Amino acid sequence: MFNTKRRSLRLATVGAVGAAAVALATVPAFAKGELDITVTPRTVAIGQTVKVAASGGDDAAPYLLTCVEERINGKGAWRAIECGKLVATGYDAKVNTSVKAEQRGTLQFRAVLYGYQGAHDEHPVKERTTAVQTVTVR
Repeated sequence: MFNTKRRSLRLATVGAVGAAAVALATVPAFAKGELDITVTPRTVAIGQTVKVAASGGDDAAPYLLTCVEERINGKGAWRAIECGKLVATGYDAKVNTSVKAEQRGTLQFRAVLYGYQGAHDEHPVKERTTAVQTVTVR
């Protein structure tokens, strides 16, 4: 009877390890990365400058490019206002820019990280986008 319990326990352990291996093999792999944006100040007067900085990285593509996009008063399409330099994966893709507030309302900014398959790739893939950061222009 002692051997039967031991054998059952061994079979249960082998079965559990096998099930765990199958479960791990079916979980999709996710690329590691991050993208951050800093906008200062958050309230400005017309004519003042807003500084925007973004940096990020991702291992989903061999080359990366970070751009800052802007939208005025939450309307219309996003437009790229500045992009950094194309860098190889493993380095932070950075961009720094300044924007002069020209009208009352809100300025919205976000950073976008693009992945490129080569240094001359003409079809980048949008890898990540930050949350929208808003500046009030009074």
